[in-house]
This record gives sequence, structure tokens and C-alpha cells, in this order.
Amino acid sequence: MEYDISILKGLHPGILLERILKERKLGKGRFAMSVDEFPQTLVAIMKGKRKMNIPLSLKIEKMLGMEEGFFMTLQLFHDIKLAKYNPDYHPDLAKLRRVLFWDTTFEKINWDQYKVAVIRRVFERGTEEEKEEIKRFYGNDVVDEVLKWK
Repeated sequence: MEYDISILKGLHPGILLERILKERKLGKGRFAMSVDEFPQTLVAIMKGKRKMNIPLSLKIEKMLGMEEGFFMTLQLFHDIKLAKYNPDYHPDLAKLRRVLFWDTTFEKINWDQYKVAVIRRVFERGTEEEKEEIKRFYGNDVVDEVLKWK
């Protein structure tokens, strides 16, 4: 069975691995030993408590007949997802005036989820420094796309 990675972006690779093993009726412990890994390591990955690593990913993919790099690509997208929802993922707040966001709690803004509203607001009411910071944070392509549909 082949999986479309675009649908799985953000999913921890261990969750998919567990599903694949279940579909193929393969025991976790026995499979772990077949790829020369401790069962508890594989179980920790399947529970999302550990990251997939390159050597293990290659062994698993080979054993399951999957495309090389598939699980590491999933791990990368999962790490990106976590970074984006990290409260530390935000523009340089020292360059933005709080008054621009008078109607919300400044510290609790989800900068990724509300990027369209943030970009529009800063470009309608912001200073040049604020606009430059938003361009730096989101990238010129994203800002241009949002402003094009004003």
C-alpha cells in the first residue's frame, strides 16, 4: 500500500508505522527484533514519545518495502508542525506595537493560524518597521499573496 505524504504531513511517523504493522498483522516486538532494534524503542516511537532516526527509518522502510526516506520526511513535517505551534514561534514582538492588536491578547496570538488577519492589519495600520518585520517573518511571497486578495 502506498501513502500520499501530502495527506500525512504533520503526523508522527510512529503512528503510521503502528497502523502499517497492524494492517500487515505484524507484532511490534517481533518486527523490532527483525530490524535489529529494541522493542521498547519501537513502541516509544509508535506512541510519539521518541523521534524516528535515519538508520532505523532506513531499516524499517527496507523491511516494509517502502520508499527510502518516507518516515524521515514524516518526522521532518511533524517537527515543523511542532515548531509552528510553539509559543516561541512569532515575529520579533519588540518591533510591533501592541495597539495594532487592541482587540486581542497580544501574547496569545496564534501567528500561523491568523496570518491573513495579522498581515492585513499591519499593512493597513502599521509603520514601515512593522511591515518589514511581518515580511521577514512570513516571507514576501506569503505577504504578497495575502495583500493581492485584499
